[in-house]
Amino acid sequence: MKILPLELRKASYSVRGTQILKDLSIQLTAGSRTVVLGANGAGKSSFLRLCHGLLQPTKGEVIWYGNADAKLYQAFVFQRPILLRRSAIKNVVFALDAMGKSDGSSLERGMEALTTVGLAGKCHQQARSLSIGEQQKLAIARATALSPEVLFLDEPTSSLDPEATTEVEHLINRLHEAGTKIVMTTHNLRQAKRLADDVVFIHKGAILETSLAKDFFEAPKSKEAASFLC
Repeated sequence: MKILPLELRKASYSVRGTQILKDLSIQLTAGSRTVVLGANGAGKSSFLRLCHGLLQPTKGEVIWYGNADAKLYQAFVFQRPILLRRSAIKNVVFALDAMGKSDGSSLERGMEALTTVGLAGKCHQQARSLSIGEQQKLAIARATALSPEVLFLDEPTSSLDPEATTEVEHLINRLHEAGTKIVMTTHNLRQAKRLADDVVFIHKGAILETSLAKDFFEAPKSKEAASFLC
């Protein structure tokens, strides 16, 4: 089932009178790896949550194109993994069952996902006893077991060491190559240059630029983006 493109039409989000996101208008299409950039507090994480549906716009619209329930065909990986107090495999199986995607094959699909991220040998280990890097890989496995068309990743490597970061980046690229739309935030400009096909630049809750990654890094259009890249 195809749910892309995703379109935001003058979407805003406010909390108790404070505007967090302002009149966002953008269309995200299949195929590319979209990296969302901006300073701390710019609204990157809120943007991802608004797209995913964890937040609802206080003004404007968030529109998925497709006849299916979009929630069934997308997944979200948080900056700090939220894991259940159970084994690695049971974390993945729970996600499949909760989304109604078990089809009697939860265990098999769960093991396939853990194998993909290199955690098959730790399938029965308590999830919260895994290393931070392994926990993040488990969170990605749990998300990808759902076979999402779109995967949102919020700073997925911010707490990882260089080796674990490289492993997660390889996973992201493999998912992209398999056809999953990647939308992710990062504060790491080198990582953005490695992974991004296109860039969304957010400043103070507003989208100032959307462009191909090459164009953004070589010739940003706004003074705010140019300052951010310095």
